[in-house]
Amino acid sequence: MLRIAVQKSGRLYEDSVQLLKECGIDLRNVKDRLRTVSENFPLEVFFLRDDDIPEYVEDGVADIGIVGQNVLLEKGRKVITVESLGFGKCRLSIAVPKTFDYTGIKDLEGKRIATSYPALVKSYLSDNQVNASIHEISGSVEIAPGIGLSDAVADLVSSGGTLFMNGLKEVDIILESQAVMVAKPGLTPAQQSILDKLLFRIRAVKKAKKTKYVLLNAPNDQLEKIIAILPGMRSPTVLPLAQSGWSSVHSVLSEDEFWDRIERLKDAGAEGILVVPIEKMII
Repeated sequence: MLRIAVQKSGRLYEDSVQLLKECGIDLRNVKDRLRTVSENFPLEVFFLRDDDIPEYVEDGVADIGIVGQNVLLEKGRKVITVESLGFGKCRLSIAVPKTFDYTGIKDLEGKRIATSYPALVKSYLSDNQVNASIHEISGSVEIAPGIGLSDAVADLVSSGGTLFMNGLKEVDIILESQAVMVAKPGLTPAQQSILDKLLFRIRAVKKAKKTKYVLLNAPNDQLEKIIAILPGMRSPTVLPLAQSGWSSVHSVLSEDEFWDRIERLKDAGAEGILVVPIEKMII
């Protein structure tokens, strides 16, 4: 049995649980529970405060955990990052009032900065040789300048909407963050074997999210040109259609290059292009 710690609430909770379910792990009645055991995979799940997850993994209470890089680096616990998960993306940024004529990090010399991430902010200021006072607060960081508590804030930013509504502007990025899976040092061979199986499933799910399955009809006299546009994982699948002179072409496209290739396919004579999401991709 492998024990995993995930957020019991907050911005990573739903994506963490969804990822495990997409990996075929049966998690029933997880709402408002602190612990559950999968019925079809040797995994026990603990639902914890995100700030506590690195410590629980380091101490061996949990064998692995899903946590934001921002929390992981702030806590500085001795755990091993085994996989970046691609969700929960945000950034730890410095923001100042819109009226602040900010030209660079040196403008914070002697200023007061409110944050929930004092270690990361202190390190960033030190790297830039800036002396500023750090006020650690646990929540509602963005209101600190408005009530006279600080001159600037360092807080997590996704869209920037919360900063805007509180009269702040983002001026410097300290850290780009996303959810990661971490493990305690010294997993047993049995635990490592289960983790390897879990990572295999996670990577298949991640790969599928970045790709699309494409089916199209192609005139045979343009087949070579169309195949050159669709490399596929090895090469496209080509099947003859009932209509003479036409073939059905099946392939996989990366999300990053999808629209460019679709446009080129249409220009090359492809018709009836069908795009299907991929649930899992095993390579």
